[in-house]
Amino acid sequence: MLAVCYPRCSTCKKAVKWLEDNGIEYTYRDIKEDNPTEKELREWHATSGLPLKRFFNTSGMLYRDMQLKDKLPSMSEDEMFKLLASDGLLVKRPIAVADGKVLVGFKEAEWEALK
Repeated sequence: MLAVCYPRCSTCKKAVKWLEDNGIEYTYRDIKEDNPTEKELREWHATSGLPLKRFFNTSGMLYRDMQLKDKLPSMSEDEMFKLLASDGLLVKRPIAVADGKVLVGFKEAEWEALK
């Protein structure tokens, strides 16, 4: 499993602790140091079945500073993917990628399905 996280994110810390407590092997990837590429984001989006807007970190300062709440509705998917790939802090985290599944954010009940 790949766990894409931000080290200072409390939700990411909870997700990592959950993985360790449940004995799940994972590769940790710092989203700030190694931002997902546009290609990865496109693949994860397709696999997840989630709306693309769910991949945005709507509570982040960068999201607010860029006024993306107002801009996203008029952006194309291509523009959104390029924007997400431009800065890891725009991407919602943690992201879990495993066995043909992609989860965005940490909800313990959803992550149980990864066991």
